[in-house]
Amino acid sequence: MCKSLNAPCYNTYGGSENKGTNSSIKLKYGISVVATFQRMRQEQRSMASKAAELEMEINEHSLVIDTLKEVDPSRKCYRLVGGVLVERTVKEVLPALENNKEQISKIIESLNTQMQAKGRELTEYRERYNIRLVSEDDKQGKGNTSQAKESEGGGSKSGAGVLVS
Repeated sequence: MCKSLNAPCYNTYGGSENKGTNSSIKLKYGISVVATFQRMRQEQRSMASKAAELEMEINEHSLVIDTLKEVDPSRKCYRLVGGVLVERTVKEVLPALENNKEQISKIIESLNTQMQAKGRELTEYRERYNIRLVSEDDKQGKGNTSQAKESEGGGSKSGAGVLVS
């Protein structure tokens, strides 16, 4: 821990560490800030990925539910439960599938709320530490003042560099 900054410090070069220089502390602190920012962005991306995966599960559930509604309720139906294939009737399976679909929808709503909160947290963090993405600097240099929406999950997902000033 950097005692003066109360933040983790990292040795970013192979040479001996000069503990007395102010620029060395700023460099280590900047690296720590960037690492935290990138970790937060990765958390947001993983939430978005999980939400997309669950959306696909909802689509699959909808397809199966629509198909089973057109079938005789007493017809045999097989369902995978915890890795075990069980035989039931359509009448027994249909309510369980609809319940699962509802539960997945609630999880997606929760994930979306968490992603929005993470986006706000990222924006606040960027403003607090004056973090700019390299792609933003390129846009500003060309006279385009539009803001990149990377931290809110709307920009490109490439590994754009991060600058702290």
